[in-house]
Amino acid sequence: MSVVKLIELVLSKDAVYLAGSCIKGQVVLTLNSTLVDPIVKVELVGRGYVEWNEETGASRDYSRDVICNNKADYVHKTRTFPVKDNWLSAGSHTFDFHFNLPPRLPSTFTSKMGHVFYFVQASCMGREHILAKKRVYLLVQGTSDFYRENPPQNPLLVETEKKVSYNCCSQGTICLQVQMDKNTFMPGERVIVTTEINNQTSKCIKTVIFALYTHVQYEGFTPTAERRSRVASSELLRQEANTQIIPFNTTKIVSIFNLPQVLSVSSNMRDGEIMSTQYELVSTVHLPWSLTNMKVKVPIIITSAPLDSDCCQLQEGSVLPTSEGCQN
Repeated sequence: MSVVKLIELVLSKDAVYLAGSCIKGQVVLTLNSTLVDPIVKVELVGRGYVEWNEETGASRDYSRDVICNNKADYVHKTRTFPVKDNWLSAGSHTFDFHFNLPPRLPSTFTSKMGHVFYFVQASCMGREHILAKKRVYLLVQGTSDFYRENPPQNPLLVETEKKVSYNCCSQGTICLQVQMDKNTFMPGERVIVTTEINNQTSKCIKTVIFALYTHVQYEGFTPTAERRSRVASSELLRQEANTQIIPFNTTKIVSIFNLPQVLSVSSNMRDGEIMSTQYELVSTVHLPWSLTNMKVKVPIIITSAPLDSDCCQLQEGSVLPTSEGCQN
């Protein structure tokens, strides 16, 4: 029978930790029997990794695929708990800990090509052997200085007009207008989009689709250390309005999106980074009777205000004890 019965990590349930805030928790170690010279420690780790296949030599008579990849280490902190008299008796033992996240971190992220992940791991060792360990992954929200560097925004209005042909010789015009109070948002915020469609044709418009897209640029290297980049787009949120926009009429549609609680902040690629993210809201009017469609694209900025430099706290209602500072 193993000396260690159970090792557990106690953290705030479903917490979202802002870069620069504190992670506070407990390691609970339950032993079946006495353990001599134990090493009980907890680690905070944050890493990023990107990888994709890319064709080389496509312009020649032969080509081959190479793997492009890159990685980044964002944080790695360790705390080893002191053990009185270098032994632990049978039963449960609780160890308190808290770590301070660095102020500049990318958000937790996952896709087919890239990952950014954070975890806290507790372990117990005896005589150089790992007896037990437990890992818990964290949700971390990155921050940016957008609000500090940019003034408040005015309402945004984007429109386009298109002449369409249908029924062989008939023609008409459709005007698509998208209006928003702003185009800068924080994770978890509600996005309200007002779309006005002026249908100057003799046909009905039945389908309007609203979608928020993520455009991620990945930076990597080939096995011969050549720098490569790849842009991949994915649909983050989608709503479809099934409506009857009658001929020669104008209709307004109000669409509401609730953004996820954790999002990568909008950014441009900088030296040493493995990925950057841009967002775009696309309103599409489908015109099957004209074998075409029309779109309006609005750039969306996702940001999150950083904590004050002297502030150390937990997100999502967690409480930092006033008697203790942060473990660096």
